[in-house]
Amino acid sequence: MSMLLSEEQVMAAESARAFCTERAPVRQLRHLRDSTSSDGFDRGTWREMVELGWAAIPWSAEVGGLDFGYRGLGVITEETGRTLVASPLQATVWIGGSAFHLDTNEARRRELLPKLASGELLMALALEESHHHQPYGSSVKARRDGRTYRLSGRKTFVVDGHVADKLIVVARTSGVRGERDGLTLFLVDRAARGVSVQRMNLIDSRNAAEVFFEDVLVSADDVLGELDAGADLLDRVLDAGRIGLAAEMLGSLQECFDRTMAYLRERQQFGVPIGSFQALKHRAARLYCDVELSRSCVMSALAAMDDPSLANRIAPLASAAKAKVGDTFRQVALEAIQMHGGNGMTDEFDIGLFLKRAAVTDVLLGDVRFHRDRYGVLHGH
Repeated sequence: MSMLLSEEQVMAAESARAFCTERAPVRQLRHLRDSTSSDGFDRGTWREMVELGWAAIPWSAEVGGLDFGYRGLGVITEETGRTLVASPLQATVWIGGSAFHLDTNEARRRELLPKLASGELLMALALEESHHHQPYGSSVKARRDGRTYRLSGRKTFVVDGHVADKLIVVARTSGVRGERDGLTLFLVDRAARGVSVQRMNLIDSRNAAEVFFEDVLVSADDVLGELDAGADLLDRVLDAGRIGLAAEMLGSLQECFDRTMAYLRERQQFGVPIGSFQALKHRAARLYCDVELSRSCVMSALAAMDDPSLANRIAPLASAAKAKVGDTFRQVALEAIQMHGGNGMTDEFDIGLFLKRAAVTDVLLGDVRFHRDRYGVLHGH
């Protein structure tokens, strides 16, 4: 399994870095935050990202894709992390697109993936019901009513929930909360009768929402995957999302580290750069090792996503990447605050924005402890 980037992937990463630096710098996130944007992302920037083909990268040409693989999408997602780009890339492409790509319904895949790739469709996954990540903890009920189902319940922490055109709702059609069996995934229009959405304010200024379902009518044709066995599809979709999120986090922590190293070289005390102090050198060296280990974890997971022979390794690699990157991002962001001194605590400096993003991305789709435990279970411990 090669973890080296091809020439085309390197060129894609360089192009994405130039775009994000010029068209979506960190100050764009500040503007969205300070202007209390109703969308939470810049639609003009998203249209440009779609025109560049970013929403079509992993899919085959027959469904409007570029057939550039998940590794191609990963290197671009990493660059969005460097400038903290707020966009539907994670919820719509990594999660929503993967759900359609893995769905067994060929007609639906051919209908919806082109809409997603063209930017016509925004998606959100309605999974969580508490502040803890519990993939099988759904208590939203889906009661059968002839050829239809009626959904009732509440979902929280739904990324892009208030701007999505369609929701992938994880509901319980049998069994009890916490059981893997009995889950079913439904495709629901956000504008459907009985669906109400309340936007949440997160510390990193990103999109999330609470979504309420009150006797929402959905067809049996809206089932993604298999009835009562939706966990099989859900696991694969979540792992795609975790790897995509890890790629974004990798870009953020790398930028945070790079900015801190630059500050150590330019900030002076006693007539010398503070980076020349032995204690700071040791701390920087430890961070560098963790950054490189995190990169290896992410690249391994992305490579597995594109190699059918490694399908059985995706789950442990996804958890390894999410755990390692989550731990490293937190450490890098905290050290960055410390090494910037009092300046790091001010809103004037961007470093604090990276720390806030580290806190939110750690919780999304399972925190460090969740994935360390899952990695052990997957290896029989």
